[in-house]
Amino acid sequence: MNHQEPFVFYTERRLVALTGMRARTLAQLVGHLGEISGSSIFYHTHQMYLAHHFETPVFSNDFALWVGGALQQEALGEKLAAVDLLSFTSIRQLREEIIRVIERHMAAGGWQDRECPPGDEFHFCRSKSFIMPTGLEARDPDEFFEILPRVSNLSLFFHFFESRLRLGHATNDFSEWLAGRGETGLAQAIDEADPYIMTLDQFKQRIIMIGKSRS
Repeated sequence: MNHQEPFVFYTERRLVALTGMRARTLAQLVGHLGEISGSSIFYHTHQMYLAHHFETPVFSNDFALWVGGALQQEALGEKLAAVDLLSFTSIRQLREEIIRVIERHMAAGGWQDRECPPGDEFHFCRSKSFIMPTGLEARDPDEFFEILPRVSNLSLFFHFFESRLRLGHATNDFSEWLAGRGETGLAQAIDEADPYIMTLDQFKQRIIMIGKSRS
């Protein structure tokens, strides 16, 4: 990202497809987790955030929901749900942590690798993202925060989740650009905001309020 260039707001469209891989047991799940593509890991940990919610939901990831529901391994499901997605800057790190949590649980013993009921198998999906400009550009921080209310949730999702984890950026695109424009305080405040504990609508309002604090 060239910090001297205008900030270009991008959006995305996703094509989701089945991989053909599925798991009936915990052992099968952890085995496939080491083999599936990064896009599959990203999809199953983030697809819920694009759903529209009228109230603040309790987000979880697909692995946690399946383990706790289909396999009735509630304790492990809670551990997987507690994985802090914000603490990772790459899909590789996230994959390793999910596998580590499951393998540590299996090593502790006291559990049975039961099969899920027929029809409740975990089906691995993958997603392909198509990134495109929205036509919105900001030449400076003032214009950036003026435009922000018009930015869609899909655009927000790309700049905070997709670019950071799937493209391996150290921070979100907003903070990176603002820091390059000398707005280090704003950049840090946005970087410290946790998008995983609120809806995207709420998160956008949080960023707008951070922007208003500079005036």
